[in-house]
Order: sequence, then C-alpha cells, then structure tokens
Amino acid sequence: MRRVLCTLALLAVMAFVTPIIAQADTISLTNQFGTVNISTMGISSVGSQLQSFNGIQANPGHSLGSVTFNTGALVSGSIWTGGVFSATGSSFLVKGVGNMGQPKGIIFNGAFEGPIDWTLVASTKLFHEYTLTGTIVGELYNGHMASGTTTQTIYTYWNQEKIDHKGSVHLGATVVSSSPEPGTLGLLGTGLVAMAGALRRKIVRP
Repeated sequence: MRRVLCTLALLAVMAFVTPIIAQADTISLTNQFGTVNISTMGISSVGSQLQSFNGIQANPGHSLGSVTFNTGALVSGSIWTGGVFSATGSSFLVKGVGNMGQPKGIIFNGAFEGPIDWTLVASTKLFHEYTLTGTIVGELYNGHMASGTTTQTIYTYWNQEKIDHKGSVHLGATVVSSSPEPGTLGLLGTGLVAMAGALRRKIVRP
C-alpha cells in the first residue's frame, strides 16, 4: 500500500511538472505584399509586411514589421511549372517595429533546412499562383533556438513574370517553436528523482 501511495505521489508530481517541461516558445505570424524575385538562382522577397504576430493584428494600412526570405538555387523542376529549391545560402528573417506589443528588432533570424518545395497551385488568364513551402530553423528574439515551417503563397501575373521574373506575396504563414534545452531537461530530471526519493522515504518511514 505504501509503495502504491509513493507511486501515486510521484505520478502527481510528474503530471504537474511535465507541462512545464514540455512548454515551448512558439511564434505564429503572417505576412503579405512586397516583391518576390523568381529565377533559377533562387527566390527572394523584398518588402513583405508582417501582418500578424501571436494574435496581434496590424491596423489597416500599417504593418508590425517585415519578413524577408531567400532560397538557394533551383535543383529540380522549373520555376514556371514547379520544382524544388536548395536551402544552401538561404535565409529567413522576421523583424518587428514594436509598436503593438510585438518585439522590436529581430524576432526570428534563421534559414531554410532541407528541400524547399515550389508548387504551381493555380493558373488563370491573369495570374499564376504558387506556394513556397519549407522547414526553417534559427534563433528567436529571446535567444532560444527554434524550428518550424513556412508557407508563402505567391502570385505572378502572366504579362509580367517572364519579363521581369517578379511576383508578390499574397499571404505567408509561419509557425516556429523552441524546445527545452538538454541542460534544462537534465536539471528537471535530477530534481524529479530527488523528489521521488524524498517522497518514498517519507512514506515508507515506520
């Protein structure tokens, strides 16, 4: 009976602490507008505006900051029908202006990791719709390392794309989360073991 009580007490402690251990820093953001340059050397954005950050929404006609990204070169497929870009030499940078509660300065500074998918989604008489999707890794504004995914929906207009290879961001959505550092997990694990030992001694003491 005493062993059962000890086990239950330990499980209760772990149930309380585990959500704290698992908790991670997460940022969720969207971006729009700006110019996207498209070539076999890579895809890059200029002037895309940060529209939302963790529930904070930019006022009409304003932005919360900027989102800038660059891929590596095209490794397969076509820039017009869809393909795969390399992450070599890529970057993904989010900056905030800090006027609505979002961080001021660099919010996320990282790069793509692994292949970057470039998919033709739709083709109309006026424009082509593409999605750029990839995994990104980097550092958050609080110094924590984080990883996640971004999907950028990009429009190119048929009378423009093959002349100047430019488009615009219709909507970008990005979510990245940090993970607890190994050192932190080790300290918490040691603490749990110590607490378990103390509880057992207290319960089994005659």
